[in-house]
Amino acid sequence: MEALEEKEEVEQPPEDVISLRITLPCFDIRSSCLYCSWLICYLCLSASPFYISEFDWSSIDTSNLPSSYKTNSRQEKKLLQLADHFLQQYSHLCPDRKPLFIHPLNECGVQKFVSTTVRPTLLPYPDMYYWSGCASFVSNYLIMEPLKCPITPPSSLYSPTTIVKYQRGNCFDFSVLLCSLLVGAGYDAYCVHGYATLEMCSMDQTQEVCPRLKKPPEVRSAEEDPNKYKIKYPSEPKSQFELQQKAKEEEEAKPTQEEEKEEEEVVEVEKPKRDSLHGLRVHAWVLVLSGKRKVPETFFINPFTGNSHSTKDECFLGIESIWNDKNYWVNMQDCRNGCKVGSPWHPAWALRDSWALLSPGEAQDQESSKKKKIGSSFEMPLSWVERIKVSSQEYENPFPRGKKVILYDKAKQEKWAAYANTDGMVERLTVYADSDRTEELEVKEWFEHRKDLLYMREVNHQTQLITDHFNPGHPLLLKAHTYTSLEPETGHTVEFYHKARVDGLWKRSETATEMTEYFEEREDLLHKRHIKFGEREQGMEMAGTAEANARPIVQIREYFHRNPKKPADEDVEERVFKVIDDVIQLTYHLEIYDIIPSKVVFARVIGREKREGEVFLSRENTVKYQRYIHFVGKLRVFLLISWKMLNILAVRENEEANIKLAVSIYSTAQRDQRIASVGNLHSCQHSAHALKESRVSFFSLRNYL
Repeated sequence: MEALEEKEEVEQPPEDVISLRITLPCFDIRSSCLYCSWLICYLCLSASPFYISEFDWSSIDTSNLPSSYKTNSRQEKKLLQLADHFLQQYSHLCPDRKPLFIHPLNECGVQKFVSTTVRPTLLPYPDMYYWSGCASFVSNYLIMEPLKCPITPPSSLYSPTTIVKYQRGNCFDFSVLLCSLLVGAGYDAYCVHGYATLEMCSMDQTQEVCPRLKKPPEVRSAEEDPNKYKIKYPSEPKSQFELQQKAKEEEEAKPTQEEEKEEEEVVEVEKPKRDSLHGLRVHAWVLVLSGKRKVPETFFINPFTGNSHSTKDECFLGIESIWNDKNYWVNMQDCRNGCKVGSPWHPAWALRDSWALLSPGEAQDQESSKKKKIGSSFEMPLSWVERIKVSSQEYENPFPRGKKVILYDKAKQEKWAAYANTDGMVERLTVYADSDRTEELEVKEWFEHRKDLLYMREVNHQTQLITDHFNPGHPLLLKAHTYTSLEPETGHTVEFYHKARVDGLWKRSETATEMTEYFEEREDLLHKRHIKFGEREQGMEMAGTAEANARPIVQIREYFHRNPKKPADEDVEERVFKVIDDVIQLTYHLEIYDIIPSKVVFARVIGREKREGEVFLSRENTVKYQRYIHFVGKLRVFLLISWKMLNILAVRENEEANIKLAVSIYSTAQRDQRIASVGNLHSCQHSAHALKESRVSFFSLRNYL
């Protein structure tokens, strides 16, 4: 059976005012003819850039769908009769309200109650057990199609299985699919039919801040006010001179305030103009009530973006009805001030059982009371929709167009599926300086499944700095690497996972003239080391050896934390190696009331008189500290440290030149693809080996002949 196209039916409005669910005081449409409502839809469609759909829903094949899609069971027919009776009662009680979205047509042209279209399903993927994973999957997997008429709900609602198959739909299709997944995961979720802003309905996020750029809220500890019981003294007399000076300062500051006001006016000009249909645009989203799955607070989910919103968000302007797989509710409260009226949730919305509303008042006749009993005891039939199925390949590649691009305020976000890019990039965020997104300030890239364990890269176009972030497990124990170029001596800062290192090194910063190292949790309490390099001499370089790029060390400074087990005058705070002067200088910690620290200088000088405060190194006085040969060994260690930085740069350059991706054992699609490629490789090798044997036998046969 061919699917029917959606046709928007607009009823004859009353003579005075077209009364919708949300009617704002600042917006009023007066009309008494059908032509005016049709004109509104036409103007909205012509002004919308999305009104032409890329997909023809009338061309879908419905011949292979189950019989439940094409016919109604006895219980479903009874349910539709109850729904029609309820609509009559509803239109009688609320003549100014718009018709409810209660039993639209499905893809086979059959009327189905909206609650039976919800098909609770739990997909066999870990992320789909949580609301954030379900919302992210739906927003990424489907292509958004706007409503044909933005002020009326659609006349049809297709099954979630058809929506998943063709990967596109409107806000009602998004909401029903997301609600089916959330109910299957155990959440108390509902589909919502209401009204929202233009940006929410058209998935326009150009005025919003990217979630990646939002700062987490500061958590303030509830501390007792120290001035709570402080005595309050009478206010001191004020000086008239100070008041005059303050007035002069305010007068001088007036020009700057006027400039700020002008800037604010410019910002207001940049804001979008007011929507002429504000409060009339129909939208569908998902409501998640608190309680089940330990949800602490009720919230909304916008199915287009997958983001959660507070129930007091100003983007949601009103609610007509909500439903899930169990029942259907109508909002009987006035929402002229939006969805943020009242607290808590249930009293605010005055949710009532739809079947309980079959009786208009307390005085009821016998026939209406019987209908109420039948309606209240009626059990909702099972869903006519088949179980929702998403293959592992579809789940791992959720973007139907290869990637997804989202435009924010001064930012652009791009998303790819895993293994879509050869470098493993799955997301890129570009931050701009202007709203037109012409001047780039910063670029952040996220990676997955890289063998070098790189997961994020930050590129600052203002400072030209590049920062690579690594997951634990890198062969060099890298945590972060900041640089402008992978060439040596161009400025590098490397952070390590210090708990996995023996020496406790967590950060190393190097330039062409110096290198600084930072340590943590060392037994000798060393926390910082600073090495100063000198200029290379022409005759000291030895080509073809490890010392070809060695820089001469001029000075080494080491800093130590205080050791409480030692006296302060025996606990070294700073140790300086002056290589050129052959001097070692020790500076000790201070006691509590000391001002000048103790210092000891060890000098290795031959044929020179002692200076004041110097101690010549000899067998007698070096036993107390260390032998000079140990100092020479330390210099060799420091040279090896500088060579290790060259090794890090060489490894990183090789990793960037030969990027390899690791196939996860949980990625069934990629694993099957690799097995197939390995099988093809073995078959090629086997055929090559067989061809080689045939050639050998041919040559041996020819020699024999």
